[in-house]
Amino acid sequence: MSTFKLDITKDRCPMTFVKTKLQLEQLAAGDILEVLLAEGEPLERVPKTVVEQGYVVLENVPVAAGIHKITIQKPAAAAAV
Repeated sequence: MSTFKLDITKDRCPMTFVKTKLQLEQLAAGDILEVLLAEGEPLERVPKTVVEQGYVVLENVPVAAGIHKITIQKPAAAAAV
């Protein structure tokens, strides 16, 4: 399991989710992505959308004025049926 970082504090929707999704797709199952993003629309949409896409939000904490860190884990691949 590895941890990666992505800073999208200067980006605006929809690019915040696009950049997050592209980075998540590069991860192996179990890897972690720590995303720094601004309050407002990015903070409202990115966590919700990654959960809808099947990822796991482990943590959502403020780290500075107007900036949050969201920790996302890529789940293990579904077992073959």
